[in-house]
Amino acid sequence: MTPARIMLVDDHPLVRDGLRARLEAMAHLRVVAEASNADEALAQAGTVAIDLVLMDINMRGTNGIEATARFRQRYPAIAVLILSMHDKLEYVGQAMQAGARGYVLKDAPGKDIVLAIDTVMSGGIYYSEALARQLARPQMIDHQLTLREREVLLHIADGQSNKQIARALDLSVRTVETHRLNIKRKLGIEGQAELIKFAVQHARFDGGAG
Repeated sequence: MTPARIMLVDDHPLVRDGLRARLEAMAHLRVVAEASNADEALAQAGTVAIDLVLMDINMRGTNGIEATARFRQRYPAIAVLILSMHDKLEYVGQAMQAGARGYVLKDAPGKDIVLAIDTVMSGGIYYSEALARQLARPQMIDHQLTLREREVLLHIADGQSNKQIARALDLSVRTVETHRLNIKRKLGIEGQAELIKFAVQHARFDGGAG
């Protein structure tokens, strides 16, 4: 199996050294690039083949969330996984809206970082366990979804089809489908059945569209 090619983006060399040692101990992972800031990372991504970026948030200059958005716009095939000391859901929500595929806390065990990379590389979304518990709480929907997405989720909870939701919200069916995809991405939900179950259990507790 071809190793996953990883870029480390963190403005602390010691952090990068530790991550490199940890990841390269795994035969299926290879660190192919490092950067200390967003501009350097974006420049390197244009010259080195990369599958995944492990991105810090707090860096001098452009922060990791803005850098994630720029990566997703310029290099959509490269997955971005946030590795941060910040456990506030505000940061998690902003990172996922910027296009990150997961969020891991820096104090997580080394095996969790490897699991996060493996999950994202297989097409999934990963949150550190402590964050996943918080995100499962109904009131945390506000931190993840836009007002329109919460409206769509409320209609999903009522069992409405895309056509019915489009009619109710005066949207196109395609727009509703896009909202569904964004909701699933932000909440780490895979299939339609899981989305409906989540909506029924949680959407109404959020207060709907207000």
